[in-house]
Amino acid sequence: MQTKPFRIGTRGSPLALAQAHETRDRLAAAHGLAPEMFEVVILSTKGDRITDRSLAEIGGKGLFTEEIEQQLLSGELDFAVHSSKDMPTKLPDGLCLSAFLPREDIRDAFIGRTAKKLLELPQGVTVGSSSLRRQALIRRLRPDINVITYRGQVETRLRKLAEGQVDATLLAYAGLKRLGMTDVPTELLDPQEFPPAPAQGAICIESRIGDSRINDLLAAIDDPRTHEAVACERGFLATLDGSCRTPIAGLATSDGTHLSFSGMILTPDGQTHHRVTIEGRATDAEALGQKAGEEIRAKAGPGFFASWT
Repeated sequence: MQTKPFRIGTRGSPLALAQAHETRDRLAAAHGLAPEMFEVVILSTKGDRITDRSLAEIGGKGLFTEEIEQQLLSGELDFAVHSSKDMPTKLPDGLCLSAFLPREDIRDAFIGRTAKKLLELPQGVTVGSSSLRRQALIRRLRPDINVITYRGQVETRLRKLAEGQVDATLLAYAGLKRLGMTDVPTELLDPQEFPPAPAQGAICIESRIGDSRINDLLAAIDDPRTHEAVACERGFLATLDGSCRTPIAGLATSDGTHLSFSGMILTPDGQTHHRVTIEGRATDAEALGQKAGEEIRAKAGPGFFASWT
């Protein structure tokens, strides 16, 4: 019988806390426990502390998880809650992504100050984004626009926009919904034209491999269709060695039996891109993603990837 609270590791941003609290509430409801049986432990990560440089310059996605994972491995935390799209494809030995909450809206939200839609922006204006995928997709659709690296928490980016530092920015609509900020976007971008990052909109829970007590606890809130879709998308990403240095988009959907996936890779300037689609059994999700990665790599040819280094 559990007598002390389970310890949930998370970053301290309002969005990270909203995700941790949603996980806590789902677990409490699933197991008939009081919310007080789950303690949210806030940890500062290197990615949070260094905001004046792009993630590619300072080491990539792992900078948002390293400190949390150290405490998870040491047993100081029972499990951790993350945005799935922020997770490196290779996790530290001994850790796994054991559960996923039902996926939110996967679309990117455009927030414009000088125009309400991306294609309506005046020529030569400045758009800020921290994502190389978004930067490349903007350049693909609007090569005349000045795209700059633009980091910070959601609230910071919106404040900079309001101050006039940029004319527009893009954020994940899922995050805005979780923060109760659905009135902020001026346009929701079509995922056919502006495909999302792999795993966008999905909250994942990281735990220790072999910790059956914790993993059985988490299994009660795992959403199988989200789990399958994200496994496929992460398989695609891993095959392409995807990181914060590479513009990669991908989206899988699963009905529990059948899975469909569409992926895209771009050059950073957005002027060259390749797409791939694949379908198969949902039980083969990760393998399907890996196969799609191999197919698009062969289609693009070795010269394409020179721009990614």
